[in-house]
Amino acid sequence: MTPAPAPSRHQVLIVGGGSAGITVAARLRRAGVRDIALLEPSETHWYQPLWTLVGGGQAPLRASLRTEADVMPPGVRWLRERATAVDPAARTVTTASGRVLSYGRLVLAPGLELDWDGVPGLAPALGHDGVTSNYRPDLAPLTWEFIRRMRRGTAVFTMPAGPVKCGGAPQKIAYLAADHWRKRGVLKSIRTILVLPEPAMFKVPVFDRALRETARRYGSEVRLNSEMTGVDGPAREAVLTDHTTGTAETVRYDLLHAVPPQRAPRWLADGPLADPQSPYGYVAADRETLQHPDFPDVFVLGDVANLPTSKTGAAIRKQAPVVVSNLLAGLRGRPASARYDGYTSCPLVTARHKMLLAEFDYDLRPTPSLPFIDTTRERTDMWFLKRYGLPQLYFRAMLKGLA
Repeated sequence: MTPAPAPSRHQVLIVGGGSAGITVAARLRRAGVRDIALLEPSETHWYQPLWTLVGGGQAPLRASLRTEADVMPPGVRWLRERATAVDPAARTVTTASGRVLSYGRLVLAPGLELDWDGVPGLAPALGHDGVTSNYRPDLAPLTWEFIRRMRRGTAVFTMPAGPVKCGGAPQKIAYLAADHWRKRGVLKSIRTILVLPEPAMFKVPVFDRALRETARRYGSEVRLNSEMTGVDGPAREAVLTDHTTGTAETVRYDLLHAVPPQRAPRWLADGPLADPQSPYGYVAADRETLQHPDFPDVFVLGDVANLPTSKTGAAIRKQAPVVVSNLLAGLRGRPASARYDGYTSCPLVTARHKMLLAEFDYDLRPTPSLPFIDTTRERTDMWFLKRYGLPQLYFRAMLKGLA
């Protein structure tokens, strides 16, 4: 007997089954919403913050993996398809199979896309000749292999311009590598170059000072206002461009950890919900209510939202309750009253068992969750929080709508 097709209209349609989409779906179910559909083509769910530790030899890749079925909230209809278009005026989303779904409320949480072709030569170089990236799960274990084998030469760690997910990750792997080389007694034989596009190492001054000291301790060269603009994999050469002076330098590397440029999925970037102020196609959202400014029945959160805050799982954990509260208010004919203050958190691993925990809001004011603990200094307990505590919080509480 052929199963009945999924209904084409849903009270709430969620696009994306990552951190944001699953968390919102779980919270809506707990609030009693019954008709929820979630579009997500992947069968795999990753806890991506752990990939830095995988690349640093501190965690197995399997610890970051669950099946999508394992994390899908009970009672949510999982549509295993990819969205390809949205028409907010008609309140419809079109899928890759051509199905047209209509909605009462839409939650956009599809994440972002990694643009490996955004740096000439990077895509074909990945995975061999010393080129790797913790932004892909299949390459994170390779990062550790490259670090573990290195005894001398030049290691380059890059970050692209524009908003990226987990903005501290490009630096964290550099510190983990340098700490490993220091303990092996080979750090003095390795030139470490950290290429960052911003004028500071971190936007919050107290953490900028701490990271400058960390880089100094390892003897790392920090290139601010700079980017990698080209890669020649067979020659093991990277072009590093200083945007302050406009000069470009070709550096031969033995290890290159590259973070690709990132942008919104093309179907959103080219559609009516994209923010014209975002050159990367991210979706417009009221920074407090997380509703689209022109279509209040559309809610946006997570990496795809054009918000002036870092794209992290910690930000999603604070955004999700706001989205759910305001969505429920709309269903009940009430105004949106919940507000997101821009809170985000960036666990900055600085050594094998040391970490800073940067928590701040839209105004870059430190907003520590535990004010009696000084997280501006390197702490071992914060490292254990990242390695063991936060993954448990994620899988056991956040994705179940409990935190």
